[in-house]
Amino acid sequence: MSKTPSDKLYRLVRGLTPVEKRYFHLFVGGKAERTSKYVQLFDAISEMNMFDDEVLRRKIYPGNPVESRKYSELKAYLYDLVLKSLQAFDEPHAVEFRLNHQMQSVAVLFKRGHYDACQDLLRKAAKTARQYECFAHLLDIVRWEKHLAYTRMDVDFLHKQFDQLQYTEKQAMEQLRNVAQYRNLFFQVYTTIKRDALHRGEERMDRLQRIVQQDLLRNPEQALSHTARVLYYRTLNLYYYAASDREMFYDTGLSLIALLESQPHFLKENLADYIAALSNFILSCGLLERYDEVRAALNKLRKMKPLTEDDRLKIHRQYYTNKFVLCIFTGAFEEARREMARCQAEAGQMNPHDYETASFFFQYCCICFGCGDYGGAIGYLNEWLNQPRTVEREDLQSLARILALIIHFEMGNTILLESLLRAATRFLQKKNRLYDLERRFLQFMSELLHAPAELERQRAFSNMRDDLAQLATWAGARTLLQTFDLDAWLDARIKHRTFAESVRYKWEQKHRASG
Repeated sequence: MSKTPSDKLYRLVRGLTPVEKRYFHLFVGGKAERTSKYVQLFDAISEMNMFDDEVLRRKIYPGNPVESRKYSELKAYLYDLVLKSLQAFDEPHAVEFRLNHQMQSVAVLFKRGHYDACQDLLRKAAKTARQYECFAHLLDIVRWEKHLAYTRMDVDFLHKQFDQLQYTEKQAMEQLRNVAQYRNLFFQVYTTIKRDALHRGEERMDRLQRIVQQDLLRNPEQALSHTARVLYYRTLNLYYYAASDREMFYDTGLSLIALLESQPHFLKENLADYIAALSNFILSCGLLERYDEVRAALNKLRKMKPLTEDDRLKIHRQYYTNKFVLCIFTGAFEEARREMARCQAEAGQMNPHDYETASFFFQYCCICFGCGDYGGAIGYLNEWLNQPRTVEREDLQSLARILALIIHFEMGNTILLESLLRAATRFLQKKNRLYDLERRFLQFMSELLHAPAELERQRAFSNMRDDLAQLATWAGARTLLQTFDLDAWLDARIKHRTFAESVRYKWEQKHRASG
């Protein structure tokens, strides 16, 4: 049985930014002509929109049969060459690469007897390693300091500096161990939450509480470095989110962001933690209805300059996901529609292999609905429903069926509604998700279909809204209703407003009361 060709080279090359592709050509410029097979293969992959190994083979070796081994070796060579190019590209911008380069240079100079040059490089490397908390490199630097003094028979240096070197070595080892301990605690909390995503019972919370009650998480003073303190607050922030402690989720998030922003040189090296912290903070502010802080944090996300392609994807996703939530909640649907157009334009510039458009379909549906574009709304909802089912999407299945009925009702598709109502009932019964809210809503839709008179319909809307006030206390219903404002839709129908007007009115009333 023939082996399926690997697409790892294709994914590596296609994932390069335009700047990285230009750098590759510069990197190999002195080593090869444009006619070199591996350069041809690189360019062919860059221009290919869908992986096809046989097409690539024929393009590189036109008209000639070629051994599979020869072609495989060419691909392997190019893969390694691209990695070397990326390492050279990253070296000036990443502390780890710079320190590795400096330590390799120390070894090269030492081998050739350039001991003074070694000493100069070690001093520079030590300064960088301390500033960026590269504790493993500090240990290596201390080892080289001792080895260099021994080789030069510099007993005077060892006599004067030995205690300081021992202190530096001991401190670096303690800090390295401390960071590892905090990192382990973070991943224990993270995996417990993610592994038991659908089981929010006492057993899971007991397990989480046992983790966060450990001594290292009782006081931030036990974190011996900036890196460890970041992990301390990230762990507690994640725990308080899982525990639904909104105030502490907010407080630890605020402390984490302040800590990250207090050391901006770290942010020039790694933005991933900062992006995640801002996203969680936006969620905490939303839960506590601190909307001015939501907007301020969104503005920070929007202005952030990504360091990597992964940063760009995360900033894009977190900004638009949270911006859409804010607009939908406040009734700013026209603003959301403009942001949606920008989101889709930016998505078109990203690698489709890495970009998950489906994650926005549900929000696009709600935005179109709020703008009165029911055709667009049902189109995006159908796109979402046609995606492969995942655990994360299961909680939205009930809402998707309810929303489909509402949209078709607004479009006046009365005949279609009857079959959709039967299909929705069968689906929810099969999934064991026909809870009180869903059951009552399906009954309500049936009443609407059999009550053509306006007065009867108004009575059905009013009764449904009264029942919703009781049903909304159920935790599952609250999650469902936070995604789509069913109460606002009922209110709009009762008071002859648009859905957007009803949402905005609710938002203004709540904002006025809290102000």
